Amino acid sequence: MFKRMPGDEPHRIVSTTPDTAVVFKPAVVQTPAVITLVIFIARFVAGLSRLTWRHPIALAVIAVPAGLCLVYGWRAALLLVVPALVALAAWAVLDRPTFVRWIGWRLLAFARWFWIYRRHWQPVMTVAGLARHIRGREYVPRLVKVTSNSWADRLTVRMLDGQAAKDWSDRIENLSHGFGSESCRVAVAKAGQLVLTFPRHDPLATPMAALPIPDTPTVGPVEIGRQEDGSPWLLRLHGTHVLVAGATGAGKGSIIWSAIRGLIPAIHAGLVEIWALDPKLMELSYGKALFGGRYAADPADCADLLDEAVSVMQKRAARFAGVQRSHTPTLDDPFVLAVVDEVAFLTAYQSDRQLRQRISAALATLTTQGRAVGVGVLAALQDPRKEVMNIRNLFPDKIALRLDESEQVDMVLGDGARDRGALADRISPRPERGAGVGYVRLEASPDPIRVRAAYVSDDDIRAMVGEVR
Repeated sequence: MFKRMPGDEPHRIVSTTPDTAVVFKPAVVQTPAVITLVIFIARFVAGLSRLTWRHPIALAVIAVPAGLCLVYGWRAALLLVVPALVALAAWAVLDRPTFVRWIGWRLLAFARWFWIYRRHWQPVMTVAGLARHIRGREYVPRLVKVTSNSWADRLTVRMLDGQAAKDWSDRIENLSHGFGSESCRVAVAKAGQLVLTFPRHDPLATPMAALPIPDTPTVGPVEIGRQEDGSPWLLRLHGTHVLVAGATGAGKGSIIWSAIRGLIPAIHAGLVEIWALDPKLMELSYGKALFGGRYAADPADCADLLDEAVSVMQKRAARFAGVQRSHTPTLDDPFVLAVVDEVAFLTAYQSDRQLRQRISAALATLTTQGRAVGVGVLAALQDPRKEVMNIRNLFPDKIALRLDESEQVDMVLGDGARDRGALADRISPRPERGAGVGYVRLEASPDPIRVRAAYVSDDDIRAMVGEVR
């Protein structure tokens, strides 16, 4: 019924009814200039206060010399600033860790906020489809804070009302390319806020040598590598079950042997027993002397060894019933870790149907009932499909090394893991860059952690076995 006049002037809306010439004009309220000025000043002060609160060091570095120049002139400002710069340089040389923690990373965060994220925020949000246009107004998610450390920038973002974390995780490629990073990871900070992690470089690109054998026996989390933030990667084996999935050459052996290496003192002390199943006859055969006769390679022997582990588990459960609910390793009841290399060969590719059923049933029994009585399973496989490994959900802790397809990431780590940044299908196939690199999803946290296991060479294994002999 209504149309706009030429020139698209919204205030000149004319009725097209033939028998009338009534012109409808919307009411226009004139805002006094003083109110507009007050609103502008209030917004400016609020923005400056937020900037000062979030980047006090950076603003001080900029504002103090500028203020001295304005008040005393550039010569006096130079005389006052130079001693401060000398003191900061001495601090950086004498105590670099505290300098970068209090000064360096804050200056870097401000520079990255100003030059990269704040400058490109609105275009990237619009092109990625995370901004919204409603009734002629544009709504853009708010960049709350930027922090930096030695390898990445972390952005705290307030989502638009009605947005979900999946809206962002579906666009991690848009975000990473938009801000010039190789990847992006999305994590929920609290209701309505996300943390976006943009790595600046890869701290796990260099292989790690085998870690030294611990001095004291322990069955607690053993160090087998390092995490992306530089902290040690501690793998929990006692009280859980661990599934490692990765393509050929992805580094499954590095995880297995690093874990065994961390348990060597406890094995010597009689607190840990390693029961090894090695159907390929390649990975675990080096360490027969470590396993105390608990080694099997033939599928029938593997089935017998697993049945024996189930028997040990059931006898302990009968003794622990009504007495204790958790296991503490002792000489009489050591922690039993069943290490199964290429478990799919036993559960899916085994031609003998009866053996296949026995092995699958034993593994299912151990993974559902074993951890409370000190019987754990560390299993490795190449193909994580359900028809190959139908009990993968019985492993609380999962590790995804390099995988062949993007769909396999969620098969191993659970639904949505790849959307949250577990790009295991993009790990480099070159051994020097990608072997042992993977993503961990722990039972206690849905967010994947990027890690790299130390490389244990054949010589390291021989030396380790030689010490036992």
